[in-house]
Formats: sequence, structure tokens, C-alpha cells
Amino acid sequence: MRTPLTLQNTILSVTGLGYVGLPIALAFSRKFPVVGFDIHEGRIEKMQNGEDPSGEVTASEFEGANIEFTANPAFLRKANFHIVAVPTPIDVHTMPDLGPLLSATITVGKALKPGDYVVFESTTYPACTEEECVPLLEQVSGLTMGKDFKVGFSPERINPGDKEHTLKNVIKVVSGNDAEALEFISAVYGCIVEAGIYKASSIKVAEAAKIIENTQRDLNIALMNEISMICDRLKINTFEVLEAAGTKWNFLKFTPGLVGGHCIGVDPYYLTYKSKALGHDPKIILAGRYTNDQMPAYISKKTVQKMVKQGKSPADSRVLVLGVTFKEGVSDVRNSKVAELVQELKAYSLQVDVVDPYADAEALHEDYQIELSKEPTGTYDAILLAVSHKPFMELDNEKLKSWANFPALLVDIKGQFRKKAEGFEYWSL
Repeated sequence: MRTPLTLQNTILSVTGLGYVGLPIALAFSRKFPVVGFDIHEGRIEKMQNGEDPSGEVTASEFEGANIEFTANPAFLRKANFHIVAVPTPIDVHTMPDLGPLLSATITVGKALKPGDYVVFESTTYPACTEEECVPLLEQVSGLTMGKDFKVGFSPERINPGDKEHTLKNVIKVVSGNDAEALEFISAVYGCIVEAGIYKASSIKVAEAAKIIENTQRDLNIALMNEISMICDRLKINTFEVLEAAGTKWNFLKFTPGLVGGHCIGVDPYYLTYKSKALGHDPKIILAGRYTNDQMPAYISKKTVQKMVKQGKSPADSRVLVLGVTFKEGVSDVRNSKVAELVQELKAYSLQVDVVDPYADAEALHEDYQIELSKEPTGTYDAILLAVSHKPFMELDNEKLKSWANFPALLVDIKGQFRKKAEGFEYWSL
């Protein structure tokens, strides 16, 4: 007989302790006993010593946490409320790679007991939880959803590098396979989320809500990137145009740029995959993806063209790229479009130095075969601001000029150096 779960007897597990799972596990550990599981033993060892391998969580946040970090899946049987927060990447053909999600589902399924709950936080396409994960849970555990265990989906809203919009400060969307599941899942998350809980009417609604959050941002950035190309032909500055347009009360303040990371550049492909499976060709979404995916090649081509017009030979020229992580204030270089930009520049025979005070040098080398420089050396024919890290925002014109081999080009991808461009030929998106 299924033992009713209450807030008093809840023991949580979190499977996948990356930039999403670890903050969730630590937050819940203030309210419940938690088992934190990850397949990477090296990461587990660091967390056992109060260190976040992703560099997002401070050592002080580990203090007093009622959490057991482990790479042993058998420990998951201690828990009765399981949260899955593993990556959901795409493959080289931009198709959803459900490998990590299904592997985690099998692992949790082996630990599942009558009365348990399983909540998925991993971003995926609508219906994936019920069509892919639930049957796998039932197959592995020998139990039946609804009768023996409950399932929910609560989309993650962790924003790496953002210390304002944290887990407790952002409304949490939750869903469940039935009314009982919805109420209990809401109660559990309500223990740590101060901003409030939004109860979605179904698991599919919650899945769809998450996927369109990032698809909407992707499309708006793609629009700005296309507008920047038009402004370039008009010989006007895109950021000046956006500032002027932004004086209207209902103008959406998006800017052009490189779209990388684990969400905005990935999630739309999960939606288009499901859309095509249902017989609908999502032309607008894919057009936005095409535009954003082409930006590294576009920027590198414009850079080389302008250098050649200055009389520079690419094979004899040096370029300094400031920033290589997928966004400001983080160390993560996975899915970094800046890394793709560096590779594009090197394809023109340019010598490229990359400086980033936050980037994971080992990951950069392993994933992209790019070496990270500790600081600029000598002078450069072009300087590119790719990521708005705080130390770069503090640079002044004199420092930038000290790195330049004039005539030199200043490429301002982020639109932050307009007032620091004296002496340079200046170009931005």
C-alpha cells in the first residue's frame, strides 16, 4: 500500500548537480534531508569539500546544508521525492539528445518505491515527460504512475551569473500528473520559493511554457541581429537606433549579439523537433535559429574585410578577443558562440589571442582546442569585445590604445565601447 508523503517525512534527491541541480539541492537542504547525486565522481569530491565545480555557488552556501553528495545511485533509495535536473543538449544535427535525461530516468526508476514522487526540471519538448520518461520509469521500477508513484514537471529558471533573479526570487511553475500530485509538489517547492508558485494545468503546459520562454528570446535577438545587418548597410549605429526606439513605453529592449549557452540556442530546437513530428513546419523559429547560428561567421567576415581595407594582411595580423564564455560573469564556455567566432577568425589565418578572467581554460582547450592567454601581449591589429565581463567594462581608451597596432580596428560586439573608440576604426553589430 502506498505510504502517503508529507512535508514532515519527505527526503529529497537531486539527480544532476550542475548549474541547475546544485542550487536546487542546497536550497532544499535547508528544509529537508537531501541526497545529491551526480555521475561524475570528481565533481562530487569537490562538492563534498564545499566547492562548486561550476563556480556559481559560494563556499558559504554549503555551510550547514543537510545534504549527502554521492556518485552511488543506490543512495537514491533513501529519498522519496526525486528531482531530475540533467542537461538536455542537441546533437551535431541540432536534434534533441535525450541520452542524459533517459539515463537519469533509468537511474531514478531503479530507486523508485511505492509512494515516491519524481519531478523533472530538465528542459525538453512538450509531452516528453509523459511519452518518454514515465514509460521508462514504469518499465524499470515495475510500478505504475498514479497508482504507485506520482510525476511532475517544474521547469528550471536558474540564470547563471545572475545574483538578483535567484531560485527563491522567481515564481516557480509546477505541474503534476493529477490534482494530488500538483498540490504536494506545489507545497514542497513552496518551502523554498518566496516569489510564489504557479500551478500549471498539465505537465505539457509546464513543458511548453519553459520551451517558449527561451524561444521568444531567441527570436527577438535574431530580429535585432538582422536589424544590425540592415543598419550596417545604412551606415548607422544599431545601438543608437535601439536607444532612440527604446524611448517608447512598449518597445522591447533586446540587443544584437552572439546567442550561446545551454538554453536560448538549444531549446528552440526541442520545440521545432516536436512541431515537425506533429506535422507543422516551424518556419519563423528556424529562421531565427539560422540567423543567430550564422553570427560568428558574419562577424568574422566583417572583421577581416575591414582589416584588409586598412591594408592589413590576415596572415600577418594579430587579433585580441576579450571574453570567451557564453555570457558575462560566468566561467562556462560550453556552447559558446565566441569560441566559434575565434575558430572562424583563425580560419582566415589570423593569429588570435583570447583573454577572459573567468573562463575555464581547461574546458576551453578540451572543447575547442583554444588556448587562453592570461593577459594581452604586444600589440594587435584588431580588438574584439565579445563578452561584457566587469573587468573589460572598466577598461579606458588609453588602455585599449596601448594594445593596438595602428591603424587598428575596434570591434564592439556588445556595443559597450562607443565612447572608448578614439583613434580606432570602430565597428559594432
